[in-house]
Amino acid sequence: MFPEGLIPVSATAHLAAAALADAEPRVFWQDPGVAGHDVPEPQPALSGHVITDLAVVGGGYSGLWTALLAKERDPDRDVVLLEARTVGWAASGRNGGFCESSLTHGHANGVERWPDEIAELERLGHQNLDHIAETVQRYGIDCDFERTGAITVATEEWQLPGLLEDARRMRELGYDVAELDAAQVRAEVDSPTYLGGIYDRDGVAMLHPAKLAWGLRRACLDLGVRIFEHTPVRAIRPEPGRLRLESRGGSVAARRVAWGTGAFPGPLRRIRHFVVPVYDYALVTEPLSDEQRAAVGWAGRAGMSDAGNQFHYYRLTADNRILWGGYDVIYHYGGKVRPEFEQRPETFRTLAEHFFTTFPQLEGVRFTHTWGGVIDTCSRFCAYFGTAYGGRLAYAAGFTGLGVGATRFGAEVMLDRLAGVETERTRTAMVRTKPIPFPPEPFRYAGIELTRRSIAAADRNGGRRNPWLRALDAVGMGFDS
Repeated sequence: MFPEGLIPVSATAHLAAAALADAEPRVFWQDPGVAGHDVPEPQPALSGHVITDLAVVGGGYSGLWTALLAKERDPDRDVVLLEARTVGWAASGRNGGFCESSLTHGHANGVERWPDEIAELERLGHQNLDHIAETVQRYGIDCDFERTGAITVATEEWQLPGLLEDARRMRELGYDVAELDAAQVRAEVDSPTYLGGIYDRDGVAMLHPAKLAWGLRRACLDLGVRIFEHTPVRAIRPEPGRLRLESRGGSVAARRVAWGTGAFPGPLRRIRHFVVPVYDYALVTEPLSDEQRAAVGWAGRAGMSDAGNQFHYYRLTADNRILWGGYDVIYHYGGKVRPEFEQRPETFRTLAEHFFTTFPQLEGVRFTHTWGGVIDTCSRFCAYFGTAYGGRLAYAAGFTGLGVGATRFGAEVMLDRLAGVETERTRTAMVRTKPIPFPPEPFRYAGIELTRRSIAAADRNGGRRNPWLRALDAVGMGFDS
């Protein structure tokens, strides 16, 4: 055993290469070869002309929640959902499966941006998570839903004060958040890198992301939602009293439209100024043996992340694999989104090396799947909302990788806006305001690259933010993840 249980960097690189040797380049959650991953047959593509009350564009969580809630609010409303590929194909079917109560990409980001209403935003977020749990139970959605909570760990001394401040503020709001010293964290999940952490015991659930999407799809179909897959919307045409959505095989004329396409804005051009597509990557191991599981503990099955600016997220799957992702966030010039970007060997090597640094006792574990996916991020790191075409279209975008839970809240906001009603959701400043737009290229790419390098430097230098990051903080574009 090496000093303090850590493996030297050269040995870690060797372990990482061996562990990745036989990994398949495909999304674990969507792999039909894995037991329990029953991928549904797609619905037919749109053919001809359809008239409806509400058209929902996008078959990820945002669109699925909107369609489902629309039918729950009014069972007689005719709802059509259009998806360019297949339901759950993109971010909703390939994320880490962390379903969080936070609507603001973490408590600290919410406090920084909306200090006067953070208590209300946290209340709405926990209420939203409760509603998700109820929906999963009511419709019998088999998505491995476990309300385990989540632990955020410090692996550098400079990370501890911020974590402890988050815990204090959350407890003041009445939430079950515990401070953990190094020994207490390692009693939960054992790693020689842990110096302390905080445990949010009730604000996070773990789930199978693709099975949640497929379960919501089934619930929508059962309620009468008409779903057309392989139906990308190519154009939006205003008509008297309606909007016409045109696709290759036909069109839909709808009195109202909800737009929930994530990183794929399509013909809704105004989103492109505020959202950029960035790639996130993940690995998953083979199922742990009883001995390997005992070596790391993890009896509570909590979701895990570390407190670096470039952070990792990791969790146990239902069959006791470890999903390990995060750290690198990659933007391609011009916002390009291409299938070949979903595999990035240099990122997978980095992630695997960090895995064995964190869990040296798991030497010999192999990774079975590697994948990446594009997410929609905006300058304030959490969703923003708007309307277009005289209020006949509502949209939500910019969830920045924390949309498993927050998309349901966004769906409620879109339906509120389309109904023209004021609610506790639409009264919040978070909903009423928009983030700062990104500049055009080439300044957009240069700014994102400079920011990535600056936050990496901050992690190396005790969290100290350089003049560029401080300037972004000052104008409300403070990048910290």
